[in-house]
Amino acid sequence: MKIPISLVVVTLNEEKNIQRCLESVPFAAEKIVVDTMSTDKTVQIAQECGAKVFSERWRGFGPQKDWGVQQASHDWILSLDADEVLSEVAQQEVIQMFSQLDPQVGYQFPRQSYHLGRWIWHGGWYPDYQLRLFHRQFSAWKKIPIHELVEAPKKIKLVSPIKHFVFQDLAHQTQTNNRYSSLQALEHFESGKKFSYFKVLIKPWTKFIECYFLKKGFLDGFPGFVIAVGAGFSVFLRWVKVWELERKKNEE
Repeated sequence: MKIPISLVVVTLNEEKNIQRCLESVPFAAEKIVVDTMSTDKTVQIAQECGAKVFSERWRGFGPQKDWGVQQASHDWILSLDADEVLSEVAQQEVIQMFSQLDPQVGYQFPRQSYHLGRWIWHGGWYPDYQLRLFHRQFSAWKKIPIHELVEAPKKIKLVSPIKHFVFQDLAHQTQTNNRYSSLQALEHFESGKKFSYFKVLIKPWTKFIECYFLKKGFLDGFPGFVIAVGAGFSVFLRWVKVWELERKKNEE
């Protein structure tokens, strides 16, 4: 049975993930993939899964996802990242509640992430609620390039999770931290936040302590330690990159 929901997914070289993502929403009446000029088999696989594929230049996370929503045929939108799947229990939850959905409510799913051979339950990684089901006449992606989010009049938390296959391996985690720290540094720089030695010396440590001790990352074993170190290092990179941007500006 199909439900008048449009699944919208943004991709870039996601051939390892896209089929699993699209097939996790079998009830969607429409599946849309907005691809950013992938060089692998992402587009081919998405088309074989029955998705409408649009090839578009990169606008930034929020604007790209918002553009995809505008291409949908249905007002109810389910937005997933390519490395996410709707769990079977979440599928049933959406199907059962669809007729009672409130258009002015954005529905948040808990997100459970898999990394380094195990599901991660601590360190700030769970429940990590994500607003992914919404009515586009009342809610929309905020058009910001990073930390994208859906703005909705009201929000309700659902019970069943989205499964998130967050990183392929440690190299992928490192690449992602590097990319996101660059975007965050540019955001800080453009908003007028200044580099200081205090920030670069203290903030990485406080982030590690927050993830590993305060949010109990140690309960996830060695992967929890790796995640906390990675979080701290990402903060270190962000502020060093702010310093680099300031230095380049001064040299000009």
